[in-house]
Amino acid sequence: MSSPSSQAVMQLFAPRAAIQHLEKSIADGKEWYIALLEAIALWDCPEETHNGRIYRYLIAGEALDWMMLAERLIEAVDSRLPEDEKLDFLFNGRFPVDITNKQFKQLIGIARYHQYLNYFYGVTVEEALFWAVQDEVRKERRVSGFTREQDPSNEVYRRVYRQGREVLLKSFRKENGYRHLKSTTLLEMKEFTYWLFKYRLKHSDKARIASDTKKALDWLNTNGLSGQPLKS
Repeated sequence: MSSPSSQAVMQLFAPRAAIQHLEKSIADGKEWYIALLEAIALWDCPEETHNGRIYRYLIAGEALDWMMLAERLIEAVDSRLPEDEKLDFLFNGRFPVDITNKQFKQLIGIARYHQYLNYFYGVTVEEALFWAVQDEVRKERRVSGFTREQDPSNEVYRRVYRQGREVLLKSFRKENGYRHLKSTTLLEMKEFTYWLFKYRLKHSDKARIASDTKKALDWLNTNGLSGQPLKS
């Protein structure tokens, strides 16, 4: 019988310490959301297949999808959590009490915190930039008298990245060795968004980067979607 691959072994054992810590902490009376953040600090598996689903927690090896990881950990202790608090966190990203940025950083650790920031700016903010520019395009079209709704997405890509979506997606897939399919999965879209973030940083000047970041953050705040359940 052949031995399991090193990747399979990693997937089998890496989550165990984090889940055991979460289970024991809750059993000992610790608030579940504190134990959850401590478990995130202990988690050392960038990707796994669990119950037939691929979980990729670390995008491009540097951006932590902490809400996906939190969802996975919550599943392991699902019946032990208050239903209303659990649902409010999963659907709205809200803890039962305010967690400050400083507390969050201390609980998940410095390394995970930097990975969290990479995801926040590289995925959450990058998506918000797309929606903000899309709003601008639609407003301009209405002012110009275009009453028929047309998909503005390709115009948005050109304004933000100076290339059409298909050209950018093809480059992303080629660079990562992915097949060029007609559709994209949610997982691939997150990776593509982070790739677009890095692409924009590489091809834009500092003033444009700062302006785009402010525009995206303003859009998040205006729409009540800060993406961070934290207070400064």
